[in-house]
Amino acid sequence: MRYQKLLEFIPAEQLKKYFEVFGHFYSVDLKSGEKIDCRSVLEIVSSQRKPSDIGLLLDDSPDAIFIMMNPGSSRPLVEVNNFISEGLINQLEVSLVPTKPDTTQYQVMRVMHYCGWHHVRVLNISDMRDPKSGSFVERYNDIENRTGFSAHSLFADNRSVELRRKLNKKPEAPIVCAWGVSSDLDPLIERCLSKVASSFELTGLMKPSTENKYFHPLPTLQKDKEQWVTNLVTHISA
Repeated sequence: MRYQKLLEFIPAEQLKKYFEVFGHFYSVDLKSGEKIDCRSVLEIVSSQRKPSDIGLLLDDSPDAIFIMMNPGSSRPLVEVNNFISEGLINQLEVSLVPTKPDTTQYQVMRVMHYCGWHHVRVLNISDMRDPKSGSFVERYNDIENRTGFSAHSLFADNRSVELRRKLNKKPEAPIVCAWGVSSDLDPLIERCLSKVASSFELTGLMKPSTENKYFHPLPTLQKDKEQWVTNLVTHISA
């Protein structure tokens, strides 16, 4: 990641005053008897632009779409009991609930502030909720290899109608890739790119000497977190 003069790093407590977060959470009942807890979409919206009916955000055209690895540690602020069997995943009905953001989403809010965006939609190459990337990689590989279930990814063939709806955006809105640089994600990355690369221009902070690895918003070191925000804002504004 290249280094340049940093933008001010806005504290999370301040960001909470300006932005609200809503997500769609659901659980898939597999034929194997297992249950997978998932999130299909996250909508981050400025408080001043939030519609009275938050469901309208789903058909709104956002200022940008971010595609990341998986939902991480964000969770619903209300009880959610949305269950669907794996065979009916293509009939998944989406409803939004207030959501507790995680540190990755605060990074997106910082970019929103500096880019003047009021609404960003966050999608993931897998809907499986897991705050630890290593654990997530093991789980998705195990489930796909053992059960054949791949529709935990929005980019699976049998979720194409849902994907089209979620990719609705303003004509000039960027699609920002930020799923990380691990080769363990290659099957999910390739699945995603097979659905979007030919139809949309993708952007993000690509790791040098790679073709599809984009730096995640939340590197380990604080100075690198600050640099990610600065570099992405600079890249988008160029």
